Amino acid sequence: MNRQRKRIVVKIGTSSLILPNGKVNLRTIDRLAYTLSTLCNDGHEVILVSSGAIGAGLASAGYTSRPTEIAKQQALAAMGQMELMRIYSQRFLDYQTKVAQVLLTRDVLTFPISRQHVLNTFEVLLSQGVVPVVNENDTVAVDELDHHTTFSDNDELSAMVAVHLNADLLIVLSDIDGFYDQNPNQVADAKLIPEVKELTPTMKAAAGGSESGLGTGGMVTKLRAAQAMMEAGKQMVLCNGKNPTHILDVVAGKKIGTKFG
Repeated sequence: MNRQRKRIVVKIGTSSLILPNGKVNLRTIDRLAYTLSTLCNDGHEVILVSSGAIGAGLASAGYTSRPTEIAKQQALAAMGQMELMRIYSQRFLDYQTKVAQVLLTRDVLTFPISRQHVLNTFEVLLSQGVVPVVNENDTVAVDELDHHTTFSDNDELSAMVAVHLNADLLIVLSDIDGFYDQNPNQVADAKLIPEVKELTPTMKAAAGGSESGLGTGGMVTKLRAAQAMMEAGKQMVLCNGKNPTHILDVVAGKKIGTKFG
């Protein structure tokens, strides 16, 4: 493990948290809690940006598909967020680590006064060894409101949090091993790109949308997050979230997934 103290933002997507059958992936969450607690014990400061509220709400309510009505999606998000935080709190406490919930909308980070207040909250939590668990506040973030409240995806949210908190590293866990020159789900000989110093138009053209059916993001939003981190002079690593213990290898400097910056 790299002993240099780092501030690390980890983003995990719905596809990593929810099984194909719609149930919550307890094994992944347990490994995630163990890994992030290990980082905290090693002296690092850790922020978790977690998707999955609607997915967990679907499981809790017994739905088989995501409803199209905004109000129903928001209700599921409210139910699922409670369920996710219950599981996170339980699993992290198993490893002697406390967590706190931070729900954000874009305007909170856009307006200077509210942004400073929430950043102050983050700083206090981190100074006390607490892991903030961040998600978009889906019950109020809708496009119909008078000001822009929504993030395009939690990939974008994680990058904004990382930049505003001056994090050293953003680790994005996904259902893919990294960034490929072509879609590996469609092209058998697609090649993983281990390191990206600059995002070219060709790379951006190779990105596609969400394929899980539960999440809202895809490679496009991950590249936007990578761009934001690189513009801030920071690094982002995109890797597979199937086994979150790989985060320890990333922090140790091993070549896992794709490193941007």
